[in-house]
Amino acid sequence: MKRRSQIRPKKHHRVRNTILTIIGLLFVVGLGLGAYAYTKVNHTITKMQKTSTTTKSADKITNSKKPVSYLLLGTDTGELGRSYKGRTDTMIVMTINPKTKTTTMTSIPRDTLVTVSGQQMKINAAYAYGSAASATKAVEDLLDIDINGGYILINMGGLVKMVDAVGGVDVTSPLTFTTEGDDTQADSKNQYSFVSGKTYHMDGEEALAFARMRHEDPNGDYGRQMRQQLVIKAILKNSAQVGTVFNDSFLTTVSNNVQTDVSTKSMKNLALSYRAAFGTVKQDQLKGTTQSISGLGSTEVMSQTEIDRVHKAITTQMAQ
Repeated sequence: MKRRSQIRPKKHHRVRNTILTIIGLLFVVGLGLGAYAYTKVNHTITKMQKTSTTTKSADKITNSKKPVSYLLLGTDTGELGRSYKGRTDTMIVMTINPKTKTTTMTSIPRDTLVTVSGQQMKINAAYAYGSAASATKAVEDLLDIDINGGYILINMGGLVKMVDAVGGVDVTSPLTFTTEGDDTQADSKNQYSFVSGKTYHMDGEEALAFARMRHEDPNGDYGRQMRQQLVIKAILKNSAQVGTVFNDSFLTTVSNNVQTDVSTKSMKNLALSYRAAFGTVKQDQLKGTTQSISGLGSTEVMSQTEIDRVHKAITTQMAQ
């Protein structure tokens, strides 16, 4: 039995969603543009919100300028109003520490084996069979942490416009590949080629293609997770400098594709007190071994050593 740390950081085409968490990050950190922008767009933002049991406690945490953690979720559906829920194939724990001026993103593989209500399943199904709260609890139980800030749930809509709204992103490719021939790109408007070590200024379409490719990456979904985080970091850098992300049409697009239990009060606190924490963004990911499990297929099984490593990394970030 694992012991919780004394200081607890409280708890279509499927491949598209690998980039979706970018929207959630932009949604949170973009409020760092300032209190004026927050006030101007408050009415539109409220369309995204859904209060949970975490909301009030998170308000107190951000008001006190303490470290805060969020769960970013990307679903494989096109719009939040569609008749089926989909699965959260993108799951990232984001910890923000205003004292150390550091943000850490930790990706959780979608195929991670977990037990929810006594039933074994892949972690991306926790939301499909329950809710955002169920997905959050699955991550908390897996890593023995507490997500104390809340969740941000994003679907497939609006990514390209959001990247374009910040003027595109500059990203250095960690490997050489061409999207053409990769069946994950079959419905893409364009095909793209990237060279290892070369920096590209990407518009929304190119950023999507770069971040969602999996089959040509020697590290498979793990490689895709890290490319996704590279794009997130680039958006994070640009969003604090570009006021256009808060025009009415942009925010309408966001509100139609995002749900969250993060309150407007917490958002204002982030805008006023947490901006410096986005100056340094660290990347991490939970890594397991691939096993074929009856009824589940290819599954990522995490060792206790790896779970303990990630648990310690997150709780240390939250305790400083």
